[in-house]
Amino acid sequence: MSDDQANRMANTMTDAASGAAQMGKGAMDAGMAKMAEFSKMFTDMKVPGMAGMPDMEAFLSAHRRNMEVLTAANRVALEGAQAVARRHMEIMQQTMSEMTDTMRDLSSPDSPQAKAAKQTEVMKASYERAVAHMKELADLIQRANGEALGMLNHRFAEAMEEVKALTAKTGSTAHT
Repeated sequence: MSDDQANRMANTMTDAASGAAQMGKGAMDAGMAKMAEFSKMFTDMKVPGMAGMPDMEAFLSAHRRNMEVLTAANRVALEGAQAVARRHMEIMQQTMSEMTDTMRDLSSPDSPQAKAAKQTEVMKASYERAVAHMKELADLIQRANGEALGMLNHRFAEAMEEVKALTAKTGSTAHT
């Protein structure tokens, strides 16, 4: 392989990795396009002494599946983060509305003891709602992260099986 080919491949891989690492769909699509370009260059390349190596098309196909799952997992994580942000905004709007109602209730001409009792009741209810909201947001985050991690774990198990199969295939062709 010439230095020019090696440099082009390295640049293409770097561009693909940086594109896939960004969360936007356009960036992910650009990253996948760069990976396809890298795969074509790698397939077209003729390297002496590759006869005993694993099937390069199978290797590149596995790599494409890895990138597809990584992209899908990133998308799931992004959607989870967006759901958390939306819910957080809803909670904030609800809290502001409740706070307005509470201020109106506390400004009534009640006795100091009645106002103190109302304040205690409001503080307790506010604390309980805050804890419930934090749990809800944590559950949303955990669910999205669990789904993304599950996708990655599943692909990792598949990839290990593919490696075993390629290794077995390479070993059987080397003995022939």
